Formats: sequence, structure tokens, C-alpha cells
Amino acid sequence: MLIFVGVCGAAIGAAAYFALGFTPIEAVLLAVVIALGGVVIEERKARRRAFARLERGVEEMGHLLATDAKAGQVLSQRVNALVDLELGPRLDVIEADMSVLGTVVRQVAEAVSDLETAQAASAPTRRDDRDPAQPERSAPTIALDEVKRALDEGRLIHHARPILTLPQRKVHAFDMVPRLQIDGRQLVDPPQYMPVPTGEGTVVLRRIDRICAEEGIRIVRRARLSGDPVRLLIDISPASLGDKPALDQTLTLLAANRAVNSDIVFALDYEEWTGLSRPESDGLATLVQQGVSVALRNATTLRLDFGGLAEKGVRYIETSAHAFLKTPTTLTDFHSSDINDYIKRFGINLVVTGLESESEILALLDDGIKLAQGPVMAETGPLRPDLRDEGDDDLRRAAAR
Repeated sequence: MLIFVGVCGAAIGAAAYFALGFTPIEAVLLAVVIALGGVVIEERKARRRAFARLERGVEEMGHLLATDAKAGQVLSQRVNALVDLELGPRLDVIEADMSVLGTVVRQVAEAVSDLETAQAASAPTRRDDRDPAQPERSAPTIALDEVKRALDEGRLIHHARPILTLPQRKVHAFDMVPRLQIDGRQLVDPPQYMPVPTGEGTVVLRRIDRICAEEGIRIVRRARLSGDPVRLLIDISPASLGDKPALDQTLTLLAANRAVNSDIVFALDYEEWTGLSRPESDGLATLVQQGVSVALRNATTLRLDFGGLAEKGVRYIETSAHAFLKTPTTLTDFHSSDINDYIKRFGINLVVTGLESESEILALLDDGIKLAQGPVMAETGPLRPDLRDEGDDDLRRAAAR
């Protein structure tokens, strides 16, 4: 800016010398006066701008100080409010609550420890404390030779015991009950004739398993063809699972009927399940790979790894109504109204069996049980007419050989 003022002064001095006839000295003095005047004017303008900036800075500083003063006032009020609080009683209440909470935690830990100790102590005697509704398997009353003769003559009759839904009492599935016909028309249930799995009895037991598997597949196939499919629980013994020829026969049968395998559920007693050997477990896993499911009968406990059971193909667990309703704590740590929903989360159905009165059904409804079975609901009897095949007795006899 000073250069511009100097140039303007020199230009005015030159114009006065050439145009107005000023002497050189007068022209130089005029140029100097004009330049000094311009410098003075510019300096005053710069000073005014500096004063304006300073005033704005002071105003902003004043605003900041006012804001800080307000914040300090608010902080002072809060400090005064905290000083006026009586923290002593409040701290006493908090300490009392913490003491009570610590007591409760200690009591829970002691209760859990006592429960684990009681379970460990009762484990060896669990076999003796079994539900009276599920007695030890007794020796068969029918001689083994009579059983073999009945199988040769095709006198193994297949009845069914329905599993019903609650409260609708609609058929959810069927338990196959193979009954042996003796003395003309008398029928005996499996506990009376089922061979003991030792020696020749094991061979006959495998033969019964094969006959039941073949008949079960025929039943579910007829049901599919009639447009009303049914799910069928068929007993299978560890003797068949651990024997390669018997297992191969069952696998061949399933491979030829893949369309109906999802309707077949192979059932084992819970104690047989827990006692399966490695080859028997592998045999059952091979059957599950064909699309069938697994059911556990007569479960004496529901303290199980349901996730692991579901991975092994277990879809049904049956337990006695007597234990579930009278002494539920012997079965599970859950409340009886919660256990069904918990098991259902893993895709497993809980079936309560052995119902003998309507009051037991009402109690199960209160506990949210969805599947049940027992004489009060439906007796064991022949299959419905469309599932029977009365004309293939010769074929059945041939298959039984």
C-alpha cells in the first residue's frame, strides 16, 4: 500500500511540473506532501482496524468469562447439594444389601454343592431306587422252543399302542407291540416271551427284530399309499445293532424303502442305550444315516445332554407318568411345567407313558405336556383296517424263516 501511495505522489508531482508549470523543487515538495498525507491516512485506517479487532476480542473474552462464571455457579450449586446430602444412612443401606446378597450367593453355592453330593451318593443305588412302574425285566415265561415254533408258523401278531396329543387326543404316532399267539388264540406280550440275549436267545431276538422291521416298513408304506401317513416306533435290540449280518439286512431293507424311512423310529430301552458298546453305537448311527429316528423308552432320568442326543438322531424320550407326576425331582432339576418346552428346543418329543386316570391327564395338561400314552387314553390293539394285510400270511411266514 505504501508503494501505491509513493507512486501516486510521484505521479501528481510530475503532472504539476509538466502540466502546471511548477518548478522542479515545487513539484518534488508537492509529491512528498501528497505521499506523506496518503501514509498518514492509511496509518489511521490501520489503527482503526486494529482497535476494532481488539474490541471484538474483548467482547468474545467477556462472553467466555460469563459462560465460565455460569458453569462455576452450577458446579458450586451441585457441590453444595452433595455437601448437604446425608450419605451415611445411604451407605449403610448399600452395605446391608451387599451383605444380604453375599449370604444368598453363599446359600445357593452350598445348596448346589449338597445337590451334587446327593446325586453322586445316589448314583450307585439308582438301579435300586427305580420307579415301581418300571420293574426289572423278568425272565420270559414262554419256552424258547415254543417261541421259535411260533415264528416259524407266522404267529407273531403286530398290534399298536397309540401315542396321543394333548388335549386333542389325536394320534401322533404308534408303538408297535409284537404279540405272540399261543394255544390257539391267546396273545402274550413281549415281556412274557422275549428271549434273553444270550446264546440261542440272541439269535431268536435278532430274528424278531428283523420281522418287526419288515412288518413296520410294510405298515408305514401302506399308510403312505392310503394318503394318511403314520409314524411308527419299532423296538430294536443291541443284539441286532452289534451284529453285522443282522445290521446289513436292516440297512438293505431301509435302502429299498427310503421314501418312508422318515416315518420309522427305532426304539431302545434307556438302560440299553446307556450300555451300548462302540460297535452297537456305530450300528445305530448307520441306521440314523438312512433317515430313521431313535426313541428312548423308560427313561429313569431327564438330566441328559439333549443336544448330544439330538445329534445322534433321538427324537422321542418316554418316561413314566408315575415318576413324572409323583416324584418329578428324581427325574429333573427343572420344574415339571418347564421341562417339556426345554426338551422341545432340541427337536426332541417328551412322551409320558402309563397314564391310568383322567386326573393324571389333567395334571399333565397343567405341566404343558403335549404327548402321552396309557390305558386310560387308548389300549393296545390291532391296527386300523387299511394298515393290516391279512392276505400275506404265507409271505410273512416265508420272511420269518
